[in-house]
Amino acid sequence: MSTEIIWAEKYRPKRLSEMINQKEIVDRLARFVQEKNLPHCLFAGPPGTGKTTAALCVARELYGEGYQKYFMELNASDERKLEVVRTKIKEFARTAPVGDVPFKIIVLDEADNITSDSQQALRRIMEKYTVTCRFILTCNYSSKIIEPIQSRCTVFRFRPFSDNDVRTYLMRIIEGERLDITEEAINAIVYLSEGDLRRAANILQTVATVEGKITEDDVYKITGRVKPKEIHEMILLALKGDFLSAREKLRELMFKYGLSGVDIIRQIHREIYNIRELPEEKKIQLIDKIGEFDFRLVEGANEDIQLSALLAYITLFGRGGG
Repeated sequence: MSTEIIWAEKYRPKRLSEMINQKEIVDRLARFVQEKNLPHCLFAGPPGTGKTTAALCVARELYGEGYQKYFMELNASDERKLEVVRTKIKEFARTAPVGDVPFKIIVLDEADNITSDSQQALRRIMEKYTVTCRFILTCNYSSKIIEPIQSRCTVFRFRPFSDNDVRTYLMRIIEGERLDITEEAINAIVYLSEGDLRRAANILQTVATVEGKITEDDVYKITGRVKPKEIHEMILLALKGDFLSAREKLRELMFKYGLSGVDIIRQIHREIYNIRELPEEKKIQLIDKIGEFDFRLVEGANEDIQLSALLAYITLFGRGGG
């Protein structure tokens, strides 16, 4: 088992045709590659949906195996200062490559973390060196990219992967690494990944270190997440008016899994949708209140008090006093 290699990188697609379920984006990029022409691009979408992978695939197909000579990848979270834009990026962009493709490619990962001043400088470089260099900016939130840069880019919006897509990707790794894993464990990884292929691969690699067959219990124990059915049971206890039992269940889960309050609230939020006993109007009210408690925790409120208060609210809600 090749645990010395990060599986998210080992099983990353090498060509556009190998990418999972981003057909519209792949078809558009493939046409640019075929014409050996590429506009400035803005890849926007949630983490783990293939934005950086798509940029690497484009570079490989344009330049071949020696693509590193004409390709620069920078993480904008680390290198977002004005001097980096004016020196490193400018120096790379100003020289033309040798070969059939008349431009280089610069990928700026997490471009939504670039400071406003740096974005203004970057806008000018993108404008000035368009002939010799094309930029691919990847980000989670395109709204954080200034309008002048957005207007210079062709926007590609990546969507989260479906459960079937994540399962297909996991099976590729499971077969390649010859893992012994139960169906329930695979379902648990799909649930925890939330459409993020990178997270799915990393969870699988982490749990692959256990001896013997990988089970559902191994997945939740190692990742420090609660089984959905346990959160479900806790919510139902509160809705039935049994606050003390729900509170005891909460303490048990926090002690057993070592979770933070934010993790617990986010799983409660996710499970509210799966409670069949609640009509839609009631779910809306609860979700609105959960958002309020999540904000309090993010702002630094005491976890124990806030989670107890949330359970108390759900208990009163279940008794008709919410």
